[in-house]
Amino acid sequence: MANAKVIQAKQEAVDVIATKLRESVTTVVADYRGLNVAQVTELRKQLREAGVEFQVLKNSLLRRATAAAELTELDEVLTGPTAVAFSVNDAVAPAKILNDFAKQNDALKLKGAVVEGRVVGEGEIKALAELPSREGLLSMLLSVLQAPVRNFALAVKAVAEKEEQGA
Repeated sequence: MANAKVIQAKQEAVDVIATKLRESVTTVVADYRGLNVAQVTELRKQLREAGVEFQVLKNSLLRRATAAAELTELDEVLTGPTAVAFSVNDAVAPAKILNDFAKQNDALKLKGAVVEGRVVGEGEIKALAELPSREGLLSMLLSVLQAPVRNFALAVKAVAEKEEQGA
């Protein structure tokens, strides 16, 4: 018979995982089978620097957490060794880091993800990973906003120079 303390500890772990699933803007699930210790350490370092939490979790605990978080569509990818990357702030960072790492290390396989409460597959994870970072998107937006003003200033300058030459 299972010990009441063990059951309570597992339930608390499930509650913590379910909370992380609900609060994360992006959660990526990956199969890390075949990575050596040095590779996993490097991956953890890259994720930590980006503010992404990375954990290896039991599939049974994850299934209970997905049920509690109403994300049971994710259960179909919860087979084999499972590592999960939770990101509360940046929607692109975990997908980008894991996708780039998977390109360099064939052993890492992306299984699925939850992006802003919606379960997505490997293809959508890779599409998300190809997006520029938040800072990159903001700089693109800024350059688009500045372009009309810059063009107007150049036109005014050209007219002024033309009038100076004509006078």
